[in-house]
Amino acid sequence: MSNPFIQIVEPLDPKQPLKKFFNLSKLEDVRYARLPFSIRILLEAAVRNCDEFLVKKGDVENILNWKVMQHKNVEVPFKPARVILQDFTGVPAVVDFAAMRDAVKKLGGDPEKINPICPADLVIDHSIQVDFNRQPDSLQKNQELEFERNKERFEFLKWGSQAFKNLRIIPPGSGIIHQVNLEYLARVVMDQDGYYYPDSVVGTDSHTTMIDGLGVLGWGVGGIEAEAVMLGQPISMVLPEVVGYKLVGNPQPLVTSTDIVLTITKHLRQVGVVGKFVEFFGPGVAQLSIADRATIANMCPEYGATAAYFPVDDISIGYLVQTGRDKEKVMCTKRYLEAVGMLRDFTNSSQDPDFTQVVELDLHTVVPCCSGPKRPQDKVAVSDMKKDFETCLGAKQGFKGFQIAPDRHNSIVKFNFEGHDFELAHGSVVIAAITSCTNTSNPSVMLGAGLLAKKAVEAGLTVKPYIKTSLSPGSGVVTYYLRESGVMRYLSQLGFDVVGYGCMTCIGNSGPLPESVVEAITQGDLVAVGVLSGNRNFEGRVHPNTRANYLASPPLVIAYAIAGTIRIDFEKEPLGINALGKKIFLKDIWPTRNEIQAVERQFVIPGMFKEVYEKIETVNKAWNALDAPLDKLYAWNPKSTYIKSPPFFDGLTLALQTPKTIEGAYVLLSFGDSVTTDHISPAGNIARNSPAARYLTSRGLTPREFNSYGSRRGNDAVMARGTFANIRLVNKFIEKQGPQTIHFPSGETLDVFDAAERYKQAGHPLIVLAGKEYGAGSSRDWAAKGPFLLGVKAVLAESYERIHRSNLVGMGVIPLQYLPGEDAGTLGLTGQERYTIIIPENLKPQMNVQIKLDTGKTFNAIMRFDTDVELTYFHNGGILNYMIRKMAS
Repeated sequence: MSNPFIQIVEPLDPKQPLKKFFNLSKLEDVRYARLPFSIRILLEAAVRNCDEFLVKKGDVENILNWKVMQHKNVEVPFKPARVILQDFTGVPAVVDFAAMRDAVKKLGGDPEKINPICPADLVIDHSIQVDFNRQPDSLQKNQELEFERNKERFEFLKWGSQAFKNLRIIPPGSGIIHQVNLEYLARVVMDQDGYYYPDSVVGTDSHTTMIDGLGVLGWGVGGIEAEAVMLGQPISMVLPEVVGYKLVGNPQPLVTSTDIVLTITKHLRQVGVVGKFVEFFGPGVAQLSIADRATIANMCPEYGATAAYFPVDDISIGYLVQTGRDKEKVMCTKRYLEAVGMLRDFTNSSQDPDFTQVVELDLHTVVPCCSGPKRPQDKVAVSDMKKDFETCLGAKQGFKGFQIAPDRHNSIVKFNFEGHDFELAHGSVVIAAITSCTNTSNPSVMLGAGLLAKKAVEAGLTVKPYIKTSLSPGSGVVTYYLRESGVMRYLSQLGFDVVGYGCMTCIGNSGPLPESVVEAITQGDLVAVGVLSGNRNFEGRVHPNTRANYLASPPLVIAYAIAGTIRIDFEKEPLGINALGKKIFLKDIWPTRNEIQAVERQFVIPGMFKEVYEKIETVNKAWNALDAPLDKLYAWNPKSTYIKSPPFFDGLTLALQTPKTIEGAYVLLSFGDSVTTDHISPAGNIARNSPAARYLTSRGLTPREFNSYGSRRGNDAVMARGTFANIRLVNKFIEKQGPQTIHFPSGETLDVFDAAERYKQAGHPLIVLAGKEYGAGSSRDWAAKGPFLLGVKAVLAESYERIHRSNLVGMGVIPLQYLPGEDAGTLGLTGQERYTIIIPENLKPQMNVQIKLDTGKTFNAIMRFDTDVELTYFHNGGILNYMIRKMAS
């Protein structure tokens, strides 16, 4: 059917009649000018894609009527302009596509129908680890080891780039996905198939929201949902509320964008923005560079919103020019945005749209801060860090407590490193990493770190040699301007050499600590510290031996590395004493905003971006040399321990199976609040005593060859065994932390995978009990796939992180939620009961279902299928089964 809004199509430039756009002003609807700018992008996509099938006129009306409909749980479709993936989530997506082709062929369909329709970019950035540091050739050694470990995965991805249309691979060594997106991939306005329209993106990484800082609406989705989008399905979403976040005032001279985002993260966590859009406005926005805005948007998942949107303004347009985008295309971008009323002037309050609610931050009130020791929303002013950490030491085990006995707070362990004697104590820094797109995309904080390093070296300060220091920029542009500005050599002198271009320490690829350091930490049961310029610091994520981890700006990472401890008051205590006996304080070497801006203006120039990105797809010689098959169907290698055909589609038929009541399920695990996807499906090291290690050993691998869980996401046998394998897992059935549970029929304590296998062999279904924010953290589809393979049929929680709930739905696992005011405690649930979950024939979104226990108790819970589309996926056994049936029929 033709688009019912075709009458509002017109050329942007009369001289180019074939370049058209949907002119939303021609809708002649007064409601449009009052819509938040983020909602206008949803509206334009609905108007342009309206076909009265996937997108209907009623959907357009609902979005136009946002002010009324935002509170009514109305479902709307959204077709983003493109998809981005990183390799940890990209490999399983390509594995699924390859397996779906096989399944479609078995069902008699055309396997080549399984092909991305929506353009997709896959950036390989999650595989490199900090195996080598503090060496002139650390970068080269880490990259060589990356290829040695991941050659099989990379060959598979190269096959995918050739076998599937519309899938572009950005090779390893290029940078971090979100920084590459910001500096290179983002268009702001698309020019495709004869139409101009707003750029928008969903990504298989929760920090996809970083691109919102440039005015491109984007957010993270589960890998499963992203695959459906790539195959042409719209995202089905509840029309969101939009919180207006008003910024006023100017930041203080010593404050960085990192301090601002950590302040906003804590503030918005308190406001409560889960499932909502946040849109920034007010005169304070005009004081922020695009890099500053991108830093704030990047940490959107940490404050819980779906998107954190900064509408496009003249500063955004200037950034496109600064980063080497084509000037003629930039002018078309501006002309289009003006024509459709999407170009913002933050100093003009008459442009302020309607919001669900408005909250405000005076940037002048922001002070230098960090976040930790276990969550990104736990902001601590730098002036309070020493006191706060010492309070945490003795506090009860929890997000702000380590429960160390008072008589051990000042324990010291002596150790030897490279022939010299050192001491470690609680609070000693053992990892200091300038890492993550959150900050390495921002020239002001990176140059600030470089200038601080220069002053520190000139003042005679050093970093202790056992501290694992590293610099992993998000793109080659960073290295370029650090080198050209003359600060790189000072960073290297303090140990902050470039170790790789990728996420590295931020995602747990921090590599090993020196053995003598690990022995000292273990001997003294010390709370050792990692300091990183990342966006997540959940327990067990950064490194198994750093129980406390703090997020900090790059200059502060260096400062704490020099100090060697988190237990320092920078205002009263010196960073160190130089060879002349002079005390050097942090204030003596901290660069001013004016110093940083002067260097940035001189050295961050368009030519750098052009030079780096013109050759990004061809510069990696090792990638170019990879040999990949050209077949359209993948030839699975049964000997591979990286790539394996998954069992998700085994026995799939065209006919639907009616969902059945879950009878007598056992509880596999019982959790409290804030269980993250890192807890459910860790990405880091494979412990030598784990089920995954036993499997890999049985396949002839040595521990050196295990690699990480993240790198093995193309192999379901490893990932099922890695589910709930985090060493910091807190299961209420077990007294101590660890990846174990009780197998109730036998009473034995077993590894989680082994217990699940026993239940599966006996034919018993499983459920998981959880508290608030179940599935917080990374948008990790294996955190849903893994439990599915273990036999988990449902999760019963107090609340869910948005993306994880979507992933559970995508795998056909039922997300159940306690009724308001109820939880395991109020209902008296121990987890030792057996649960029967009644699945009625006529399911409706968010309906109540009955749960019966073998004790005779009965209660209700909400079945969190939030839309009719999600129910359709459930009836099909998951979203991928739905797509296969659709393509094969």
